[in-house]
Amino acid sequence: MRSVRVRVLAMLLVLAGIGVGGWQLLPDQEDSDRTMVVGTTDAVTSLDPAGAYDAGSWALFSNVFQTLLTFESGGATPVPDAAKSCAFVNGGLKTYRCTLRDDLNFPSGRKMTAEDVKYSFDRVKAIKDDQGPESLLDTLGSVDADGLTVTFHLSSPDATFPFKVATGAGSIVDHTRYAKDALRSGSDADGSGPYLLKSYTKDKQADLSPNPDYRGAIKQTGTPIEMRYYTSAEALAAGWKAKEVDVATRQLPPALLSGLSPSDTSQRVTVSDSAETRNLFLNVRPNSALHDRRVRQALALLVNREQLVDETYKGTDDPLYGLIPAGITGHTTAFFDAYPKPDAKKARELLTEAGVTLPVHFTYGYGAGRGSGAAEAAELKRQVEASGLFKVTTKGLEWTKFQEQYAKGRFDAYAAGWVADFPDPDTFSAALVGTGGSMKNGYSSKDVDRLILDSQQYSDRSRTTADFRQMQDIVARDVPLIPLWQGKEYVLSSEDVGGGQYLSDGTGVFRLWRLGWI
Repeated sequence: MRSVRVRVLAMLLVLAGIGVGGWQLLPDQEDSDRTMVVGTTDAVTSLDPAGAYDAGSWALFSNVFQTLLTFESGGATPVPDAAKSCAFVNGGLKTYRCTLRDDLNFPSGRKMTAEDVKYSFDRVKAIKDDQGPESLLDTLGSVDADGLTVTFHLSSPDATFPFKVATGAGSIVDHTRYAKDALRSGSDADGSGPYLLKSYTKDKQADLSPNPDYRGAIKQTGTPIEMRYYTSAEALAAGWKAKEVDVATRQLPPALLSGLSPSDTSQRVTVSDSAETRNLFLNVRPNSALHDRRVRQALALLVNREQLVDETYKGTDDPLYGLIPAGITGHTTAFFDAYPKPDAKKARELLTEAGVTLPVHFTYGYGAGRGSGAAEAAELKRQVEASGLFKVTTKGLEWTKFQEQYAKGRFDAYAAGWVADFPDPDTFSAALVGTGGSMKNGYSSKDVDRLILDSQQYSDRSRTTADFRQMQDIVARDVPLIPLWQGKEYVLSSEDVGGGQYLSDGTGVFRLWRLGWI
């Protein structure tokens, strides 16, 4: 629905016009110690960087922990944070070396050294938690530490390794406070980031205070923050309307977003393009009802993305026809080319060829309370069952339980959003369709793995386009997932809050320090 975005854009233009040169958009120094409440539905899986690979956890990590490198708002190239400098050495893309700043301290007062960096990466690889980011470090062979110098030895050339260092997987922990072979339990986190975690109550609240000892890429830490976690989009919307929160983001109900009005002066709205995608992942293991590729192809022939976006999301997202979203190098519409429109007749032919009993029964899992997951599941169930070819049993589970269940292969299909780890097509390939990737659906393709490795050899990322186009054609043929939609970033804030436009973008960093009272 184009009109929705026109209304939002109009509001943004009004706010921009008011803000240029206006005193009300300047930070209010008198309010620097006033706590700001930020509401979200993104759950935190773990406070330990070795045990989480999801948007909610990494949003917290962005603020509590430091990484060697980070991304500036809107930036596509990582810049030093805990590091003074980083570079590939020895004339190739297999040895990466960083020199740390010499003024970094953990909350205990202990000085950070390269040994802490080595320890942090080694424990992610050693723990190899099902919900952790170990798969993101698949090209990391070993790490050496010497004083303030850390050297990463890669198993194969990987031009994307600096990007990975800048993610939550590269969070640096105090080696005296975290066991090397087990996740840390409890409600504490010891990081050297721009914020200190003062208290945490799972699924409810995280209290953050600016870290006076932070040294790094960020020039000025922000105001005290209370992160408030809501169990559903509707609960977040109710909290926003009741003025329980000063900022609301990820995820608000589509009905609320589509009804935003530029004449409402009690709030500020920012909307920006996003690299967030939503996919229906298909279990390809032998015991799954969707094991046969022809069955998955038939399912792909029955999904109507436009109807899903219009009915469930009120036009606030865009239909997606490829593994890689629009705006990222290598984007294609491979699924539109292969399955241009819903076609029940062709789907039936494929199922007959596969020799399966009709209707094909399969289970569909989703994270309960996660955005519009339940409504989305109901709409997709309606679409595929209308053909008479499939019978779908949907099941919504609490977020952490949902992750555990799909990792164990308990669903034949499951819907999950994917927020870019960094602004590069690699984050949509290796993690989603590479062998041993993070979505745990059993998919493995030698051709896809070869293209992933080939693409990682190019420092000039524009040279990867051919690899990613070919990869997406293979994925559209094999159908280990069905792309559904590409999202937008919406941030609502009260009229006395500024910086919402910098909070989140396609770099994977959640910048609470950019929020301020005005």
